[in-house]
Amino acid sequence: MTLTRNLIATALFTAFASGSVMAQDVRIGIASEPYPPFASPDASGNWVGWEVEIIDAVCTAANLDCVLTPVAWDGIIPSLTGQQIDAIMASMSITEERQKTIDFSNPYYNTPAVIVADKSAEIDATPQSLAGKIIGIQGSTIHQAYADTYFGDAAEIRVYQTQDEANQDLVSGRIDATQADSIAMADFVASDAGSCCEIKGNVANDEAILGQGVGAGVRKGDDALRDQINAGIAEILENGVYDEITARYFNTSIMAE
Repeated sequence: MTLTRNLIATALFTAFASGSVMAQDVRIGIASEPYPPFASPDASGNWVGWEVEIIDAVCTAANLDCVLTPVAWDGIIPSLTGQQIDAIMASMSITEERQKTIDFSNPYYNTPAVIVADKSAEIDATPQSLAGKIIGIQGSTIHQAYADTYFGDAAEIRVYQTQDEANQDLVSGRIDATQADSIAMADFVASDAGSCCEIKGNVANDEAILGQGVGAGVRKGDDALRDQINAGIAEILENGVYDEITARYFNTSIMAE
């Protein structure tokens, strides 16, 4: 089944439990900014990608009728707390800061943060190497928080609305490096657009900032929905659907340990 981007696109899943139909409409918030290979619109405007397929599978396993609802990334948590959406599944890391405002499901993937720069640049993922450089970062992300903490004293942090904008400025030479998720950046450097660049290394882990993996965000106290999503995640991990979807996009596991 394909989830489409018609202002509100509805994916209907039918399931039976204990002989009766159990269903609940759930508006799943994804970031409206493209984030391949996790979620982006194709030429027809249909949302495609690993995370889109995972949402579909989790909702099916959890007996939920899900509505895929694109929301600007910097407003996605306010949209959840303001009840415009019911859950966030948009590659959102589980961090201590976010847990002050919303609750999370169990993690459904976990990948490191990396530094990417031109192949010719003698840069690695350390603060010393990035001193005096211009680092492009997507705003309102764990990467901005990390860069501000570890690189901001000696490097210039340039903030972008989307990672794609940072990538474009990296290619054009307007910035020296960018920090982002390893899987997303592996997809970028493997593309024609990103062929100038390479991953220079993983940044040192700081779980307080970078989080404990990616989970589905729900409103505080919405334990029933969180439990249903957890059940859906557990089922697709158990029945092999998670691995089938992942194998179509990646050549390695991205599941949190």
